[in-house]
Order: sequence, then C-alpha cells, then structure tokens
Amino acid sequence: MPDPVQWSLALPAGLALGYLFGSIPFGLVLTRLAGTTDIRSIGSGNIGATNVLRTGRKSLAAATLLGDALKGTAAVLLARYLLGPEAALAAALGALLGHIFPVWLKFQGGKGVATYIGLLMALAWPAAIAFCLVWLAVAALTRYSSLAGLVASLGALLAVWLVADRQTAMLFAFVTLLLWVMHRANIARLLEGTERKIGQSAPASKS
Repeated sequence: MPDPVQWSLALPAGLALGYLFGSIPFGLVLTRLAGTTDIRSIGSGNIGATNVLRTGRKSLAAATLLGDALKGTAAVLLARYLLGPEAALAAALGALLGHIFPVWLKFQGGKGVATYIGLLMALAWPAAIAFCLVWLAVAALTRYSSLAGLVASLGALLAVWLVADRQTAMLFAFVTLLLWVMHRANIARLLEGTERKIGQSAPASKS
C-alpha cells in the first residue's frame, strides 16, 4: 500500500512532468529549423504531423510524428522510474494535455493522435500495434487521416481493456474521449464531405 503523502505528491509531479514533455511543439520547432512556412499559417493551422505533411516535406512530417509520439512515451517511462506506476498514469494524461494545450503556444497545440500512440507504447504496447494496423487500413481505404485516427483509437481502446489493468483502461477511456472532442471539427467536415484527404493541398489559412 503506497504511503498517502508520497502518493499525493507523486500524482501532481507526474502530471507536471508529463505536461512539460507533452508541450514540446515538435511540428513547429522542426519546420522552423528547416526554414519552411510557419506551420500555423497553412492548412488547418495545426502543429501536428498531418499538417506538417502539407508543407510537402515528408521527412519533416515523419520526424514530427516520431517526436510527438516519443515525448509521450518518455514522459510515462520517466515518471514510472522516478515516481511510480500511479504517477506514470498521471504523466500520460499530462503529456496529452501538454500537446493539446501547450502554454508556450497560448494553449493552441495539436490534436493528440501521435502522442496518444506514444502513451499506448508505454502503457499497453499491444494496443499501440492495434492502433497502427487499424490506422493504416482505414487510411488506405479512405485517405482520411482524421477518420483513420478516430477509428484506430476505438480499436486501441478495446485492446487496452483486454490487455491492461483497470486504471490504465479508465485512463484511455478518458483520453480517447478527449481525442474525439479535439476532432469535432474534423467529424463535422467528414459528415459534410469536405474533409481534406491525405496529401491534398489546403488553403494558406486556418480552418
């Protein structure tokens, strides 16, 4: 049984650690270093890998995807090592919140898919594999990155409930709901038939 005082300190510490890792804006940093247009001024204005792909730089998009995923994985693993398993779950939540609401960018961040994958890798790696397989299948069939991410998150959530403990499953129920909330505009465009497909050019303004 964990000491109540240690536990009460570990959870906010884990949350803060996760937030700091999650708020690193890899998409913005990498595109600036590469000298491309400010990623926030094109396409959706989002700092995630899908919007980085709209710069035409596939290598930057891949690097953004990797960075956004691994910052979630690193936050969880470090929190687990330093503070314990409960703090690792708090760090997972903090990392996703940091990515979506980074203080450095006036709380205007990404939508969380890559970081969500990173959390899966740290907490329930079979579910991460399930996510990737479902994403690839849906993306290949529809060419919609947003739809692929949403459907894959449901598949991953089911896998988490099958392979992980109850606390982890409850966490992913919440973060999956958050992921869907952050994609509400994409869902509306999918229903209207106006969502942009993977690789499709976009107007140079936020949407």
